[in-house]
Amino acid sequence: MPSPVPEPRRVLDAPTAAAARAAHEARADALTAGHRARRAAGRKHPVEDFLFTYYPFSASRLRRWHPGWELAYDAAADPRPHAGDQPVGDIRPGGERSWYADAPSHHAAGTVLRRADVARYLAERADALDFMARLLRSSSLARRTPNFSCFGLHEWAMVYRLAPGRQRHEDLPLRLGQEATDAVVEGERLVCSHVDAFRFFTPEAVPRNSMTPSRATQVQRDNPACLHVGMDLYKWAMKLVPLVPSELVLDCFEHARDTRVLDMEASPYDVRPLGYGVVPIETADGKAEYQRRQRELAVRADALRERILSRIEPLASLAAG
Repeated sequence: MPSPVPEPRRVLDAPTAAAARAAHEARADALTAGHRARRAAGRKHPVEDFLFTYYPFSASRLRRWHPGWELAYDAAADPRPHAGDQPVGDIRPGGERSWYADAPSHHAAGTVLRRADVARYLAERADALDFMARLLRSSSLARRTPNFSCFGLHEWAMVYRLAPGRQRHEDLPLRLGQEATDAVVEGERLVCSHVDAFRFFTPEAVPRNSMTPSRATQVQRDNPACLHVGMDLYKWAMKLVPLVPSELVLDCFEHARDTRVLDMEASPYDVRPLGYGVVPIETADGKAEYQRRQRELAVRADALRERILSRIEPLASLAAG
């Protein structure tokens, strides 16, 4: 017999839930305003728009409010499109929400309580939930010694020995030029352990890496100090919706956006015309600056990781069982 789904710990009345939804939407709108304006104008920003191209989540999806599986709320708080109207976010014209389940209130006649459909998530995504929980546990600072010796060289390996016109960010010049950039890669030790960074290495850079990360070894290899591992917390939080609350998702998004700044300032690209600085990792001072900021980001990421785990551990044990 499957274990029973834990009951919600709290119920939000309609005004409280509506206020929480409005506050989340306002915060999400503020965070994505620049991206949405650029998209409407047909422009791109290689730093600020990265999270919307690297990860498959739109600004509208980020805007959807979720209280997390531990809370139920009065369904009257949700906007209700009329029959024939377009859905409002994930709310259908009939008033129902995708990945949510409704039940009558035991305390207020006529009130419908809405909460994340935990039973469906466990039935359809148990393997994914188990994988994410194991990955997050294993990549925590408490369980794995961080490696602070990568110096962001993954971005350099992505342009190593590339012919003109082959770079991902052709509108950004290489700060040192192609020959000197290649020399940096050849003079450093590549220790990238992140599978989704490694897969963008040029063919010439691949054999220079000290390992061959793969999806099969990700749980064993993800480095708590890795910038991309920290940015990926946004991806995992989004994949865990509606189990985790939207406030946590936006916190992960903000962390990923801040991390991307260091990622690009330490990259071979010259982002100074965009208003950013330079972390010259080809120098001793640049390496020291990179590690200082990397350590700060790793601590921030770990706090977010533990917050995610605290939300999903009660359910992950059901998924694993």
